[in-house]
Amino acid sequence: MARPDAVRRVKSYSAADGFVYQYYFFEGNRAQRGGTLGGEFTYVVSVDRQTAFPFKIFVHQSALEAWGARNGRLLSSSEEYAVAKMRLFKAFDDGVVQASPHGQPPREVVVNDANLEDLLGQLGI
Repeated sequence: MARPDAVRRVKSYSAADGFVYQYYFFEGNRAQRGGTLGGEFTYVVSVDRQTAFPFKIFVHQSALEAWGARNGRLLSSSEEYAVAKMRLFKAFDDGVVQASPHGQPPREVVVNDANLEDLLGQLGI
């Protein structure tokens, strides 16, 4: 979990959709979605450099465990973070990173069995 007083390093990403997003990692937690355990990675994103909003990546624990069983080792916490970040970049490229309507929970995308191998391949893992 990130410290509230932590200095945040704002980064930029030029996406395939033509936008340049600014973002920073806010925090990571273990979480649950509908009975599914996993890692929740929260980023703060800006599309216009005026306003910022939270956007979440949920990494399914079951996908990580299945990959570990097939490959003889589990991913490290750093590798899990890297997968979440690659999923964020994919969401940027696909143009799906948007602020939630006022009063609604932050939007999120997932890492699951369907996309884990592709994301790891981009990382050379």
